[in-house]
Amino acid sequence: MDSAPPHLTELAGDTAAGQILALVTGLVDAADWLFGHWYLLALAIAVCWRVSELVVRRLAAKASAERMALELVPSRHFDPSLEEIFRRGVQLARASTAMPWWAPRRAKAVQIRLRADGSTPLRYRIEGPAGGQRLLSITPFGPDVTVTQARPIVDEPKAHTVRAEFILRGKPTASLREVPLSPDPLQPLIDAVANLRAELGDLAEIRLDIQRAPKWALRARRLQLMGAARRSERREAQRAARWLRQDASGIEDSLSWQLQQLLSDRPGFGSGAGRRLVMPPVPRRVEPAVALGKLAEDDHLVRLQLLVMCASNTEGRAQARLAQLQAAFDVFGGRSRWAMRGWRLGPWRIGADHWPTQRGFERRWNLGHCQPPRPNWVRLEELTGLLKPPTLHCRLPVLASDLPTFEFGNPDLLLQGVYRGPDGRERLVATYAEETLFEVGTGKAGGGKTERALAQAIGWAHAGGGLVFVDPHRDSWPRALPFLAHDHLAPRIALIDLNGLGPNPRVSSWNPLGMEHGQPVHEVVEAIADAYASALAWDDATAPRALTILTAALTVLVAVNETACQAGRPEDQATIFHVRALLTDAVFRKAALGAVAGRLDEETRAWWQSVFPTLSPDAFAVVLNPIARLAANPVTRAFLGQPAGVYNIRAAMDSRMIVWVCPGGNGPTDRLLTALLARDLLRAARSRRDTPEDKRVPFRPYFDELITLTGAAPETIASMFEDLRKYKCHIHGMTQLLPRLPTPVRLSLVQNASTLATTAGSQSAIASITAEWGDDPSPERVATMERFEHYVSMNVHGHRIGPIQLRGPHLDNVFAAQARPRQVEALERAAQANAQALPLDQLTDRAAKQLARVAAFVAELTPPAAAVPVSIEKDQEFE
Repeated sequence: MDSAPPHLTELAGDTAAGQILALVTGLVDAADWLFGHWYLLALAIAVCWRVSELVVRRLAAKASAERMALELVPSRHFDPSLEEIFRRGVQLARASTAMPWWAPRRAKAVQIRLRADGSTPLRYRIEGPAGGQRLLSITPFGPDVTVTQARPIVDEPKAHTVRAEFILRGKPTASLREVPLSPDPLQPLIDAVANLRAELGDLAEIRLDIQRAPKWALRARRLQLMGAARRSERREAQRAARWLRQDASGIEDSLSWQLQQLLSDRPGFGSGAGRRLVMPPVPRRVEPAVALGKLAEDDHLVRLQLLVMCASNTEGRAQARLAQLQAAFDVFGGRSRWAMRGWRLGPWRIGADHWPTQRGFERRWNLGHCQPPRPNWVRLEELTGLLKPPTLHCRLPVLASDLPTFEFGNPDLLLQGVYRGPDGRERLVATYAEETLFEVGTGKAGGGKTERALAQAIGWAHAGGGLVFVDPHRDSWPRALPFLAHDHLAPRIALIDLNGLGPNPRVSSWNPLGMEHGQPVHEVVEAIADAYASALAWDDATAPRALTILTAALTVLVAVNETACQAGRPEDQATIFHVRALLTDAVFRKAALGAVAGRLDEETRAWWQSVFPTLSPDAFAVVLNPIARLAANPVTRAFLGQPAGVYNIRAAMDSRMIVWVCPGGNGPTDRLLTALLARDLLRAARSRRDTPEDKRVPFRPYFDELITLTGAAPETIASMFEDLRKYKCHIHGMTQLLPRLPTPVRLSLVQNASTLATTAGSQSAIASITAEWGDDPSPERVATMERFEHYVSMNVHGHRIGPIQLRGPHLDNVFAAQARPRQVEALERAAQANAQALPLDQLTDRAAKQLARVAAFVAELTPPAAAVPVSIEKDQEFE
């Protein structure tokens, strides 16, 4: 086959060459045009970038709209291990990718919010994709952390706001400092916000966004770091070579070198061929593990965005708070550290608060987008201190939201002491009265426990509350008088003083058997019998007959008193001293039994008819001897020997009275009287069951010197700490030594105490209190406290606060404005008048005549045919 014509071959070659030339020419022309119109290319690139950014922002905002929020509340004993914290970090990193495929990377992040706004010392929240809620709801921390779904937070605008973004400075491949878990790594941050004042609008929030590292970004970062490491190594090699050449030149130019050349006899030594040969150092091989540091491995590597915002309505406080937080982040610094992003020009800083970065900060803050700076690569091990809520190793401040501030005259608050905050500010703190059911104060004598109880009682009294303060030593009454001497309090204060001070003291009156107030008969009998048994250690095993005799006698006398009151003659009632006449005086007994025969049940009448005549006279001594001791004391005889007593603790409860009871000692006679008073208080409180719960008036008995009181009525006091909260009767007890209290009292007291307080004392004495706190603080620490200092644990909103250290309130400081020393005498007269206290001789004379009045009354009521038959022989024995 013939070949193509030559002219066709040349034409094809010319056409191909022309096409290539035309293409090159066109490219050159296009480049020249673009060079001349570069602004059009820049504009096109800017438009494309802007459009793509708007699309990405819109998609990211749409993805961020479907976010969830969880709040983590740790328990008091939360103490996680490093492994538990690391597992939590893995969960957070995994949850950051629980987003739709179309979501931009900036929206794929999990945010840790550490917030202080006055409600809690530091709120710990997790926010992230809605798809990660199930993963994050169950934590590796177990039951020590409560996870609840959190509501959105809406803040009111503040007058002053500062913002900051933190970036990692220092060696980019170095790790942050390894901070131990004890003390808690969050402690510096909590200390930075400890003096936050919610009333001034203070607010501080830290947001930590965690994002899984994209592979391409990690590879690019590694290439950059390896390139930088190689360049650095080459520069070092070049620098070392330069120094070697300089050193060699210096040696050859030196005098010693020249002398060696002249003196040397070796041929050619002085010629140019004998010059020193300098070998430049070879750059060392760059090891990836050394050059990349923490970025060498792919596992558990995340990108981090750290944003901080502080606000306040007071100028300067937000800036100071940001400086404190910046100092707190220095704790995590090592070869790599956290620093605020921006530029400093003299006294000015250009950062997240200024154009052009402020809008970007606000967008990321509001939408939760994560666009971390390029150096912010960290491993989960570096974040262990921030991946968990505060632990038990963290010292939390007590805020006003945790422990309210005492307000004078507020009936909802109960004064507890003076709290000194981390910033040195002091405030009077209180608990809520409805939550303070029982309170226990211990400590050595003179430590301030009685002073604290007095301050609390006085504050409660001024707020309109009722109370009874039982003080065997009477020291509290003159101490409290100046602060109670107010005209609006005088009608509510009554003094029951049984100390018998002065030549003719004034004494009030009380008839434990009195029925003028309509008490149930069986409750009165039971109260007196139980008081006897408690004070004298009687029970069914040791003194069954004595209990039976006393109960039968009290039943008859109470029936007589009930008859007298119904007849409108309360002045003819029998007293406890008439037990002797009933048991030993046949005439009085027959008259009394005949007068109330219709009020006694069949079993009681049968006992008097068949059992009583068989008893020997010696059987009554154990019952009559304590009564004889009461009668031998003129004060107690005057107090208990009146037919219609004034003392009525049930009426005091319902009318918000302020009653001061001073029994007068701790001997056997005083213990029996104390037991009667304590049992009557228990009976009166329980009798409030006839009143609807919402109409029961709160009442607070204060028992000073519990050792003395419980020695007379241990079971009664224990029952008070167990039962009386149901009737809105809340007990406050003070004692020097908790171990000296009877076991039933001690167990009931510690078990039910809403507030537990102790002053300094011996380690062995206060160990029982600190043991209830897990020995935190330790007995050694409590034992070395200053006078009037207390460690107190309290219940507020159902949570235990403390133990925290408080200074006991001193009356002269706390209630200085309420002191009325000039009205003390008038108040004491009013308190005795409210108790209807009369001269002792007058009451003694009335008590001596009461037996004749009662005998005359029962004689009038006794029909001759209704007399209860009793053995004549037995009657003659008693006579």
